[in-house]
Amino acid sequence: MSDNQPMHLLIPFAACSSEGCAQALSTLKLPHLEKLLARLTPEPLDAGDEFSLSTPHERAHARALAWTVTDGLLPWAALEASDKHLTGHAWAFITPCHWQVGANHIAMSGQTLPDFSEAESRGLMAAMQPYFEEDGLTLHFDSPNRWLASGDVFKDLPTASLDRVVGRNVENWMPRSASAAPLRRLQNEMQMLLYTHPINDARSARGVLPVNSFWLSGTGALAPNLAAKTPPKSVNTLRQAALNEDWATWAQAWQSLDATECAALLNAVDQAPSADHQLTLCGERSAQRLTLKPLPLMKRIMNIFSTQSTSYMLKKL
Repeated sequence: MSDNQPMHLLIPFAACSSEGCAQALSTLKLPHLEKLLARLTPEPLDAGDEFSLSTPHERAHARALAWTVTDGLLPWAALEASDKHLTGHAWAFITPCHWQVGANHIAMSGQTLPDFSEAESRGLMAAMQPYFEEDGLTLHFDSPNRWLASGDVFKDLPTASLDRVVGRNVENWMPRSASAAPLRRLQNEMQMLLYTHPINDARSARGVLPVNSFWLSGTGALAPNLAAKTPPKSVNTLRQAALNEDWATWAQAWQSLDATECAALLNAVDQAPSADHQLTLCGERSAQRLTLKPLPLMKRIMNIFSTQSTSYMLKKL
């Protein structure tokens, strides 16, 4: 990084609303983050709640790219398709997944399927492709755990982020608009198709979860002639532990992140104090952006000697 190049570090799942996370925060030591909070100036909080379709880190990332932020319509799939030079206007991510049927609700088991090979993924996508095409949708392979789909219906269809749904009742997050009705029908058809598919029979035989549904996310279309912006550096090492509510592992991951990424940002601030360095901390509800702006002397002194600034900042998220 050159002396004049600004650094923007974005940290998803920096805090969560659960009691377990609050307990982990009470003893968590993050010395580099503490120093950053003493040096950086907080912008107005991007306040929200845990029921928004788009997560705070997605909203913050979208704003850094100068996108218009509309809940559930942040076109991540269209951005991925553009990077891959695929033709099409409106896009969505299709995530093959396993839905666990409980007594009172259906929950998604995880973000990724265990032992899910590219051959299995491509085989299931090929089986599902004709049904999607009947509804004017085209599937493209991206990775075993994520496909791309193009179709006009995705342009104005709000959908919930995958991060919102993992481990939760999927019914609470299903698209409700009238335009989603064909997709809900398609999802039901695919559940019946997948139930008896030989690939799933083989997966069940070797003791791994079958693929019994898909999740739709990242919908929308890229605005025309939008100037390219340098994306923030989004560090996702806290995500899995937070989604699993494994707060001991989450705290360890935070300490590692503090010693690496936060230390690098602090060094960048020291080396180039006039650059537009930024830090964005994101939780389940809100996001806090901090920038390198001059602070009054008394505020700098208060920040340096504050022992509660880190936990206070994270608990607001």
